[in-house]
Amino acid sequence: MEKDRIIRIGEERIETVDPSEDMPKTVEMPIIVKGDVQGTVQAVTGALKTLNSPQVFVHVVHVGVGPISQSDVDLAQACGACIVGFNVSPVNSVSLAASRASVQIKLHRVIYHLLEDIGNSIVDKAPGTSETQVAGEAQVLKVFELKGRSKSKGEDVKIAGCRVTDGKVIRSASVRRLRSGEVVFEGCCESLKQEKHNVEMVGKGKECGVVIRDWHDFQIGDVIQCLEQVTRKPKLISSYNGAVRIEC
Repeated sequence: MEKDRIIRIGEERIETVDPSEDMPKTVEMPIIVKGDVQGTVQAVTGALKTLNSPQVFVHVVHVGVGPISQSDVDLAQACGACIVGFNVSPVNSVSLAASRASVQIKLHRVIYHLLEDIGNSIVDKAPGTSETQVAGEAQVLKVFELKGRSKSKGEDVKIAGCRVTDGKVIRSASVRRLRSGEVVFEGCCESLKQEKHNVEMVGKGKECGVVIRDWHDFQIGDVIQCLEQVTRKPKLISSYNGAVRIEC
């Protein structure tokens, strides 16, 4: 029975959720494909599978020939799928039911446009990968020492007088210190000042004073890199010959 099939697919969707944070983040994009003839349905299904990526798996849960029906909408709602109609369309009552059920219907007549549409949805759905990148660099021009000014430890404080040579230095960011091109320390920025004022960010070409937590061995010529975590999303690549692919 159609109703039993919908229930089974809904249950499978729940059972396949893996809460493990140690596994690579991959999400599923369930799709229902409807077309005017069997050959079209097969071609569309094959083309959609070429959009699979390490972050998003295109799962064609059902295919069929003919107009988009109420049972297609019910199935899509049960498994969280969108419906792709190629050279077919739903009647008004089915469109209204899909809208009420928050089921998305994508109608196309050109395969290239369909792949671009689904490809953009994949990019939006992809969780992305977290990466560390250098937000800015500053060079140590002078080292200052404040005697007994640390409130937390009561020790002397070493301040690196710097000029930002690239990007920006952010007080809340992680930092690493380089000497002769080698990383010698990674930690946190404890204080960032510009003209004796506490600031959150200093841009390229500006001078500032930097205090790094648990590090006091500054030398003139050292480089301080400001690090930030960014999420890199996949890109949709469209070529002149009509091919579409996802690049992670």
